[in-house]
Amino acid sequence: MQCKRAWVSGQVQGVSFRAFTRIHAVRLELDGHAINLPDGRVEVLARGEDEAVAALLRWLQVGPPAARVDAVHVEDAGGADCPPGFRVG
Repeated sequence: MQCKRAWVSGQVQGVSFRAFTRIHAVRLELDGHAINLPDGRVEVLARGEDEAVAALLRWLQVGPPAARVDAVHVEDAGGADCPPGFRVG
């Protein structure tokens, strides 16, 4: 079990990035969130089985069809508070 926090930059707001991220996270049985940040990035917090978190992080590199991902910065978030489920904010 691991928890990672990722910041995704590029054209990632207004293109359903958070909604698609939630769909993938729910399929992977992850807890966490995807939220828009004021600077135009999306923050993703994901906790779950190692391979499931890794799969979501790989998907974040591409995103949904309308998105353009320029960079994904990932850090360990082992102590982060992840309520059950995956929310979009």
